[in-house]
Amino acid sequence: MRPFQFLSLFFLLILSILLGACTAAEENSSNENIEMAIRKTPAAIMPKDLSKTATASLSAIGDVLIHDSVYLDAETESGYDFNPMFAKIKPYLEKSDITVANSESIIGGSEIGVSTYPSFNSPFEVGDALKTAGVDVVTMANNHTLDRGEKAIANAINYWDKIGMTRTGSALSIEESANIATHTENGITFSFLSYTYGTNGIPTPSGKDYLVNRIDKAKIKEDIKRAKAQSDAVVLSLHFGQEYERLPNDEQKKLAKFSAEQGADIILGSHPHVLQPPEWIETADGRKSFVIYSLGNFISHQQDVYRRIGGILHITIEKTVDKDGSEIRLKDPAFTATYVKNTGNRNFKIDLLANIDPGRNKEIQKHLSTWTKDLNFE
Repeated sequence: MRPFQFLSLFFLLILSILLGACTAAEENSSNENIEMAIRKTPAAIMPKDLSKTATASLSAIGDVLIHDSVYLDAETESGYDFNPMFAKIKPYLEKSDITVANSESIIGGSEIGVSTYPSFNSPFEVGDALKTAGVDVVTMANNHTLDRGEKAIANAINYWDKIGMTRTGSALSIEESANIATHTENGITFSFLSYTYGTNGIPTPSGKDYLVNRIDKAKIKEDIKRAKAQSDAVVLSLHFGQEYERLPNDEQKKLAKFSAEQGADIILGSHPHVLQPPEWIETADGRKSFVIYSLGNFISHQQDVYRRIGGILHITIEKTVDKDGSEIRLKDPAFTATYVKNTGNRNFKIDLLANIDPGRNKEIQKHLSTWTKDLNFE
């Protein structure tokens, strides 16, 4: 081979190697750019990935009305012990995330003297027993709130606060009455409001309307508005209706509808001392609120059979949060009927109605299903 040809082939070989290296470098650079592009681009996020759902369960019981026969039965050498009265029903109160009770007879404490109908005052130990049994929230606005005056209210409020019980319906100042009672479980915040139709003719002391919330549509509307701004679900307790009537009257139904339209999600009725059926209320904005017009007596010594029957309402609250905001849905309403039994005005116990009278329990189930066909029974 001639020297010139050899040099030409040598240079061609070098050129081929260089071109190949450049091509490989470009391919590697391109691959790196692709990899970088993949790493920098966020994965596609579907709406379901942005949606989160949480649930919380709420239970509610009716009137805790401590007649003299009840507190005398609970009396011990050192005070009072009401725990045995709630022992059988305690598992049903503890199962929910939040349980609400109507503290009908004020727990002003024995230091000012316990008393019975018509002017009630109950021992602090009633509060202890409710707390131990699983109650988390008490409503204080009812027709017996002012029975023993401002001292009893102050004692009760201070004791509820001492044992860590959320309370609503009564306050000791204007500033305190402006506060909305709230309780949060599983990321869902509940607000609690409580109002009564009256106080058995006892006037509220002048300038102290904060001692007990009275039913007033303007106030209810404003309070619900403020509660909605601070919570996911509004629970409204109304002490209203006609005593011993097993069905709600028109006034109850109209007030429940009004309250639902303002934003109340769950409406708990008390005062009739007997069970009144629940129902769903469809609102103009497309929500569904749930009302039970009366939860009856949970513990008392009223002796008519229907006044000895009470129960526990159960309902689940579901909160869904997505890119558009949050939404609350109520589901799975259920009811556990209870019965207050005693022997010769002693040994008061709350038991399941199904254990006492299965036939009567079926009657109550039918009664409570008057307007709500999806109500389950436990």
